Amino acid sequence: MTHLPAMTGWLWLKEGFVLFRKQPVELSTLFISYMFIMIGIGIVPVIGQIAPLILVPVFSLAFLSASAQVRNGERVYPKLLFAAFRSPAIKSLLTLGVLQLVVGMLALGVSVLVDGGVFWKVLSGETGMDPAVVGESNMGLAILAAALVYLPAGMAFWYAAPLVAWQKMSVSKAVFYSFFAVRQQYRAFLVYGLAWVAVGVVIPTMVSLVLALMFNSASLIVMVMMPLSMLLTVVLYSSFYITYTDVFPAPEQPVAAVIDVDA
Repeated sequence: MTHLPAMTGWLWLKEGFVLFRKQPVELSTLFISYMFIMIGIGIVPVIGQIAPLILVPVFSLAFLSASAQVRNGERVYPKLLFAAFRSPAIKSLLTLGVLQLVVGMLALGVSVLVDGGVFWKVLSGETGMDPAVVGESNMGLAILAAALVYLPAGMAFWYAAPLVAWQKMSVSKAVFYSFFAVRQQYRAFLVYGLAWVAVGVVIPTMVSLVLALMFNSASLIVMVMMPLSMLLTVVLYSSFYITYTDVFPAPEQPVAAVIDVDA
């Protein structure tokens, strides 16, 4: 595995947009279908709060497969979302989801120790972003602590789903290879992360501020920001596939490796 130049991270983001432009309607429809599924699952008491988190690797594989189909000139259909559920790797994908949930809860547990649970209450919706409460707490430090705890796990899970499904690795082997792959290409990933902060956080924030100053309409801001956020999320998944094919050998038929979606 060769070291990629740092600016490869910027190219990953650009190529994500290029991939999205090839089938914007189809990829957006796939994402909207995914959101409706998550809303439906979320209605179920208790399970609805946990299941979407455990299913992240399963559905992320669907978006990766969609990106592979777009690159191969194949049409993307919403039924692709359910492909991984019939995959031989489904148990491994669900195991990855459980592991991610456990590590995420551990990171949040660390944040509770730092700020007494303020960040957790804000995140869970138990309390709002009260400036007085937030200002008196260590929420900023708690977010940083949680991020530092989760960072190694994030590296380990980054490529784990496609590795277990497409390269037929065990869960332990997949998280091992994923961690060291991201570590080895840290320069490219650093630029990639900074680029996404600029495109996914700074630009939307500036757009919302301009709209607020020009029109002072909350409904208009929501109408603009919701599709923008959706577009950026779909592009993120597309760029994720680009990073995978640059770091690992892409399977010749990644979708078929999951399941024959036409079956």
